[in-house]
Amino acid sequence: MKRSEIPTALSDAKQIAVERLLTAARERRGHGSWVVRSHPDHNVVGVGVGRKIKRGRALRTHCVRIYVERKISRRALPDHVLLPDRIGGVITDVIETGRLRAFLPAAPAGQRRLRPAQPGCSIGFQFPDTQAGAMMAGTLGAIVAGGDGARYILSNNHVLANLNELPVGAPIFQPGLLDGGDVATDQLATLAAFVPLLADRANRVDCALAAVGDPGSVNPRFLPKIGRLASAEPIEAAHDMQVEKTGRATGYTTGTVSDVSATISVDFEEAMLQFEDQVLIKNEAEAFSQGGDSGSLIVDVATGRATALLIGGSAKCAIANHIGDVLHALDVTLVC
Repeated sequence: MKRSEIPTALSDAKQIAVERLLTAARERRGHGSWVVRSHPDHNVVGVGVGRKIKRGRALRTHCVRIYVERKISRRALPDHVLLPDRIGGVITDVIETGRLRAFLPAAPAGQRRLRPAQPGCSIGFQFPDTQAGAMMAGTLGAIVAGGDGARYILSNNHVLANLNELPVGAPIFQPGLLDGGDVATDQLATLAAFVPLLADRANRVDCALAAVGDPGSVNPRFLPKIGRLASAEPIEAAHDMQVEKTGRATGYTTGTVSDVSATISVDFEEAMLQFEDQVLIKNEAEAFSQGGDSGSLIVDVATGRATALLIGGSAKCAIANHIGDVLHALDVTLVC
């Protein structure tokens, strides 16, 4: 099922659940990992749609999915904090995801300097003087083109623009400074544009562009094992789609799309931001992504076409923007 195929009754029930269960989740949760708070105001991290899961198997029945930080036995909960069995006449399913975090700076993963730079490699900005000593690195997602043919690097706002904080023209380095990038020699691009991240309403995308001065300094071919995109035209994410990505932290991994219309609260350390209409990707044998993989382009295995842009996740799943929404918001096209 794609976003365009979600029945109206299911979509309406999901919206009721968002308004009823997720509003309080925009506030940061201040408790430690050893404390479990069962009240929906603290435990619910997102709402989506999909097939109901029973004993590990997906049924034919579609439902409103309620994503929680920790799934707790009904027998252990008082009645007033039980999540509803139905919302808007539609059955619900409670799924544990853990707390969903933006993939912010993490320990170095050994990414090297690449010229030309390729999607999947380390990239990042320099923190301002007020945060002197801090270093970061994210992932170069893709090479894209503007209407005038100019080439840009595509990644997240929080990877290239420091959560709206950096001015257009700020230098972008490859590798990121956390991975040994040198301010004097490793500038690859300059921040060109970003979609602002909002704290007072739901976001759809976390994305930004960096202008490349020398087109020969980048190559649109992905690091192994993805190679070149089969087409510049993206493909819409669908339930059970098998996907792949190459990221700065975990390299090449695969996963399975489990939701295409999730409304999720994401922890950016400084604030909890809400995102709507998001793609969730379930881990397979290993974690699909970790800290430092933010900005990775997610590709449909079957067609070799782009489908989403990674922004964060948890130990159980990853969260990503629909790539069609990203390209539309920035008014660019993929280069393959």
